Amino acid sequence: MRSVFVFPAGERAEAVASLDRHLPGQRDPWTLEGDLYLEVDDEQTGRLFSDWDPDDVTALEAAVGHRPAWAVQIDISGRIDGTTEVHQLVELLLEHGGVATDDCSGHPWTLQEIRSGALDNGLRFFDFRAYHELNRE
Repeated sequence: MRSVFVFPAGERAEAVASLDRHLPGQRDPWTLEGDLYLEVDDEQTGRLFSDWDPDDVTALEAAVGHRPAWAVQIDISGRIDGTTEVHQLVELLLEHGGVATDDCSGHPWTLQEIRSGALDNGLRFFDFRAYHELNRE
């Protein structure tokens, strides 16, 4: 299972309402085609940041300007590629700003970076294939 964390600008309730509109009839978790699972996580009641590298948290705080209190976690089944679906969901959640992170790098990605295919240490956002190739050697 691969994971993406999305830290939308705005209020938690706005992100939840957006997910409710686009994935109706479900909540926490929301699912997309049975292969992507979305839930809101936080440090108070959940496990947000519990297994993060401290440098990745520091980079996220610098990008956002503070330590985010919550995130939308997207878990992607290994049964599918998921790239298109992840990009669609991130577009939806970051339409008003914010950043996203993935399992492949500690870089907090803006929507503009994701759209443009920007590179960080030779990787694009959710570039799990290249990540596995780089770490195979």
